[in-house]
Amino acid sequence: MRILIATEAERSHFLNLVPLGWALRAAGHEVLVASQPALEPVVRAVGLPYASVGRDHQLRRVLRHKLRLLPGRPAEHFGFDMAEDSDDVLTWDYLREGYDRALTWWWRMVNEPMADDLADLCRAWRPDLVVWEPITFSAAVAAEACGVRHVRYLWGADLFARIRERFLARWAEQPEDEREDPLAAWLTRMAVRQGVEFSETLVTGHATIEQVPSPLRVPTPERIRYLPVRYVPYNGRAVVPDWLRTPPDRPRVGLCLGSSTTEWYGGHEIDLSAVLEGLADLDAEVVATLPDAERERLGTVPPNVRLVDYTPLHALAPTCAAMITHGGPGSALTALSHGVPQLLTPGTNMFDTVLIARLVERAGAGRLLAPDQVTAQSVEREVRLLLEDSRHTAAAGDVRDRMAAMPAPADLARTLTTLD
Repeated sequence: MRILIATEAERSHFLNLVPLGWALRAAGHEVLVASQPALEPVVRAVGLPYASVGRDHQLRRVLRHKLRLLPGRPAEHFGFDMAEDSDDVLTWDYLREGYDRALTWWWRMVNEPMADDLADLCRAWRPDLVVWEPITFSAAVAAEACGVRHVRYLWGADLFARIRERFLARWAEQPEDEREDPLAAWLTRMAVRQGVEFSETLVTGHATIEQVPSPLRVPTPERIRYLPVRYVPYNGRAVVPDWLRTPPDRPRVGLCLGSSTTEWYGGHEIDLSAVLEGLADLDAEVVATLPDAERERLGTVPPNVRLVDYTPLHALAPTCAAMITHGGPGSALTALSHGVPQLLTPGTNMFDTVLIARLVERAGAGRLLAPDQVTAQSVEREVRLLLEDSRHTAAAGDVRDRMAAMPAPADLARTLTTLD
């Protein structure tokens, strides 16, 4: 079979797709990754064939400029928090206007520069199946234009389907002459150019691949067909340093707040100096993975802290007794896949980190500390509890076992090639 993997140019979103791409290649299928030019070096580095489509999007530049002018949460500016679950908040006006803003400031911006070229590639290459990252709606249109099946591959909780179901319920309550659907209207315009009619498959695909284990899932529509897959941590090309090959002589605490936070928003919402100060009196080795600029700003750190640049998280996590993360899907799932409990300090700028942090805490596998609650004292208290209260480690181990029981990418590859 020929399988096209399509994604807008966002490194962290694409890396989730790599284990499946390898599994498909190993099973003898022809795989092609299609994305905007900026992603080419990342795709080439993982060893998968790549085709450039369209132009690079400007989402990151625009968002950082907007946040410089109007500091605060993106949801506050866009008027749309997709992690929101309260019926009191999710009114018709909130959802309709929220879709308008999401389209203007996110989905149109990343899709339209590549939409027509991606459809042309599909027609020329003739895939048998298209796998697409969940906001790359242009890939669903391209697949439909070629008459082939297509599936979404989620990188986190399926907030897209949940909010869509809420929207459609509110939409049905409105008088017929007031039933606006900004997402359907935009997708219709994009689809008509390719000779395709709108349907909800352009929003959620013919099926959805989900790597989030059951304790971290959110309620979603029964009409969606989910294909579970085990989360396989992959952080890009990396070399395991010598110090990481030697087992620590005391408990290790890993500090990893993700790369997207600094790349997208220019920094963290928490005081890193306070975090490290809070860890100073613990009988533990602290490994903090931070970019050069952040390490320089910190200056002198406690003697039990090792400051390092990029370190493969999938190699660091198994050596840790506890981790401090920002609740991003990649960091949180990597820690959980090794049964490591976490202190989660979710950045309010990020899409779903607050929700994921709450779900990890609810599962008993971590503790939640909001950024405005982060002090040296609170960090010391919470990390001590993770290290000393075995219930957190046991709960994280339970989630690890649930993840291990999910189908491997090789199993999913077999399912996809027989998808009806």
